[in-house]
Amino acid sequence: MGHLLMLWVTAGMCYPALGASAWSVNNFLITGPKAYLTYTASVALGAQIGIEECKFQFAWERWNCPEHAFQFSTHNRLRAATRETSFIHAIRSAAIMYAVTKNCSMGDLENCGCDESQNGKTGGHGWIWGGCSDNVEFGEKISRLFVDSLEKGKDARALVNLHNNRAGRLAVRASTKRTCKCHGISGSCSIQTCWLQLADFRQMGNYLKAKYDRALKIEMDKRQLRAGNRAEGRWALTEAFLPSTEAELIFLEGSPDYCNRNASLSIHGTEGRECLQNARSASRREQRSCGRLCTECGLQVEERRAEAVSSCDCNFQWCCTVKCGQCRRVVSRYYCTRPAGSARPRGRGKDSAW
Repeated sequence: MGHLLMLWVTAGMCYPALGASAWSVNNFLITGPKAYLTYTASVALGAQIGIEECKFQFAWERWNCPEHAFQFSTHNRLRAATRETSFIHAIRSAAIMYAVTKNCSMGDLENCGCDESQNGKTGGHGWIWGGCSDNVEFGEKISRLFVDSLEKGKDARALVNLHNNRAGRLAVRASTKRTCKCHGISGSCSIQTCWLQLADFRQMGNYLKAKYDRALKIEMDKRQLRAGNRAEGRWALTEAFLPSTEAELIFLEGSPDYCNRNASLSIHGTEGRECLQNARSASRREQRSCGRLCTECGLQVEERRAEAVSSCDCNFQWCCTVKCGQCRRVVSRYYCTRPAGSARPRGRGKDSAW
């Protein structure tokens, strides 16, 4: 397990230490197949990668991926099959598959290693399979065993969750790319050896966020949703599945109002949230965050000025140190606040996450 911590760098992101999260993997340890307990450290690492990527993708959305959202339960509010839970299921399943696959290729796990099943075979004109391909088959197997085993229900919501788990794993497969090395006299590259390698997990996060933005709502009436474990509910959902939707995220219910605080649903609302305004390098979605988090939720944007200290005027001194000065500047930050004397903010209601 010596390389497990190195996976933070491999993932293409700098995440906090595994213990920094209040979320735990007790569900995996308790529910996961006991024969695979040797992989729980890698599974836990993947789960943390999924949490941090979710937070990154939704940092400027009304729903910003709170950690409690990953504490799945088989009852009450956490059983809602909303657009947001579809993303959580997908990113969690994808991240665990990713972590197990990378650790497997690094030689950190028992009974698995590089996928060399194609090595020596001709892949195309001028290249053959070789090297150390990431073992996505093994990563997918462990992810499916751990993640899907958490779903105990057999109703429509359970089928939706299992579908989104699989969509997450398909996102990992979609990210694989062929990497090649040239061989030949004087670097002529007369032939290449190629292997399959996973992309950075940020790419998978972007991919799944795009799937979330255009997630498909499966229309079912209340009678079918209440069908529970009866065949009636399962059959209605199965009829809605088409081969073309297997990689898409799906959901059953509209999202709650994330503008307003709702203690019963553990929704904190957007009051007090920071937004971006006049940021030079911000994306278009980030630039619209003040409107989405504040104005559209009945709040006002409040500018707060503060002094920021940063290193500057750094010089290399022989030998071998770098000395820097400290520069102070006033920066503006923007927050959503409620106008004095106003009533509670009004959001857009159902499916208003973004």
